[in-house]
Amino acid sequence: MAATVLAKVPASPAAAHAMGAVAVSVRGVDVVFGGDKTAVTALAGVSVDIPVGSLVTMIGPSGCGKSTLLRTIADLVPASAGEITVLGRSPQEARRERNFSFVFQDATLLPWRSAIDNVRLPLEVGGGGSAHAEPAELLKLVGLAGRERALPAELSGGMRQRVAIARALVSRPKILLMDEPFGALDEITRDKLNEELLRIWQETGTTIMFVTHSIPEAAFLGQHVLVLASHPGRVKEFMTIDLPYPRRLAVRDTLEFVRITARLRQLLEEC
Repeated sequence: MAATVLAKVPASPAAAHAMGAVAVSVRGVDVVFGGDKTAVTALAGVSVDIPVGSLVTMIGPSGCGKSTLLRTIADLVPASAGEITVLGRSPQEARRERNFSFVFQDATLLPWRSAIDNVRLPLEVGGGGSAHAEPAELLKLVGLAGRERALPAELSGGMRQRVAIARALVSRPKILLMDEPFGALDEITRDKLNEELLRIWQETGTTIMFVTHSIPEAAFLGQHVLVLASHPGRVKEFMTIDLPYPRRLAVRDTLEFVRITARLRQLLEEC
């Protein structure tokens, strides 16, 4: 894995927790699907540390195992070899303790429940305890104040994803795992949600791992970009994005941003 320098830490709650602490540790992880003659190695020898309070984006060729790695961390796919710890716990323990939440590409809202009732759902299913966030405050956080009673059919695709993010945050997870959550949205909506996600990250201090196929999105959002190579999936580079926060979309027009995306494209072409 290529050596990198420390990122410029944003002035946010994330900064207070990021001084050397590790949220997710992946050590020599293999994931193999099938067996014997049908075995397919999705990940091979993957090792990476995700700092507490950081925002790490993940890119790589199709089929390189980005989603598989995220799902293995989330205890949705078992590792065939190696070790993963989430805040010092196994993925199974971290899931039981509700230390992380998952946001998928499809918002997967229940169509008969209002926005606020969809956000409230994890509290009803698993019990929220005293530490949960208020659904109405989360809808305000994601820019949906006043739409609490709207049904999913009455919301745009971007609004539905905002509800899904609020739902993921309702149990106050320490880690947010996001698998191409904006991939199906139009470019303008995607840009707005990129800025919204950065604002939410800085306000909550949540560690975020974010899978994307978009090089500009990976560079704009991430403190670090984890680049995976394919066949089998493995770490190509853990690259620091040395741009200060807060970031605005205008940063994408700068020469430094163009240089960063060109380097990421080069890494992908080498995969």
